[in-house]
Amino acid sequence: MTFFQLMRRNVWRKRLRAILLMFSVGIAFLIYGLTASFVSGSLGAAGASDNLLGVFNKSSRGLPLPLAYLNRIAAEGDVAAVAYTARMRGFVEVEKNVVAVSAVDPQAIAAANGDELRLTPELIAAMEEAGDRVLVGRALAEAEGWSIGQRIGFTGQLRADGSRNWSFTIAGIFEGAHASTDTYFMLARYDAINAARARNKDTVDAFVVRPRPGVSPSVLAARIDALFANSAAQTRTQSEKQFLEAFLRQFADIGLIVSLVVGAAFVTILMIAVNTMLFAVRERRFEIGVLKVLGFSSPWILGLILGETLFIFLVGGAGGLVLANLATLSIGPEFGLVFCTAALAKSLTIVAGLGLLTGLLPAVTAVRLPIINAFRTR
Repeated sequence: MTFFQLMRRNVWRKRLRAILLMFSVGIAFLIYGLTASFVSGSLGAAGASDNLLGVFNKSSRGLPLPLAYLNRIAAEGDVAAVAYTARMRGFVEVEKNVVAVSAVDPQAIAAANGDELRLTPELIAAMEEAGDRVLVGRALAEAEGWSIGQRIGFTGQLRADGSRNWSFTIAGIFEGAHASTDTYFMLARYDAINAARARNKDTVDAFVVRPRPGVSPSVLAARIDALFANSAAQTRTQSEKQFLEAFLRQFADIGLIVSLVVGAAFVTILMIAVNTMLFAVRERRFEIGVLKVLGFSSPWILGLILGETLFIFLVGGAGGLVLANLATLSIGPEFGLVFCTAALAKSLTIVAGLGLLTGLLPAVTAVRLPIINAFRTR
């Protein structure tokens, strides 16, 4: 019998206990997988860019900025590309079905943020065919069941004619460069939106700035804000990641909440697993004594116990992570849950670390068990 065969048989000698312990580990990693998916998803800031800058109104992100700021920002020598966006929120069919529309200049947004959104020349050309053409993100298209060429109605910002009804034709569907890229919105043409809206004409909600290679985003951000320090509408320039983190902190400290929930789950499962493995070692004191009499070394016995706990955590953790991945796929893209490769790699590291940590005390107890004490159990 090989080392791995003996280790596996020791794990399954009490099948119900092993299954319950694996189930507990699986639940803990299911919780971790879901929280990690949120942080890695489009509603979190983990996948956001540190290089792409957003220029907002300093007083409030809800207040507009003059479109005339565009030329002054573009004149900065360290700016590689600059675009603008006017955000319009509304709903499709029913009020609960909230959708966001970003009014942009197609060529400008492709130059500034085209790589992240995979805005190909074909998509830009299709969008420029008419003023009512829009590009829809993959997540939004899948959630609504939309397809290219479909005509959609949208109830949003007040129009100059007094209504709130907008109508668009889907010219294409854009994909995010990464799984965590937010694609739950539409891109519309700014010139068409600006001409039809009743309020805030010739204003935008934000400018999107891409620095030249080698330029520090934080330095460029300070220089852009200095341009408008004495203007009626002062600016605050932040990276995409800083913006998302600040946005999420308006509701709660997401990082702290995730850490507390995951930490509580892992501490609980650690206590349960350690206690269970200590009890298992006490049950097998006679067998451990026999192994020592037969000449099995202390490192061999240490490795056997550690291998058993690691096996339990690998099976239970893998089950929990699989369920977390299936849950993110079934919940739908509108919640922004993405179980990415980075989250999986971190999860597997935690599985291995907790497995070894859990087995350390029972393994040391087994190694330090005197042979005479082991035989007294019989």
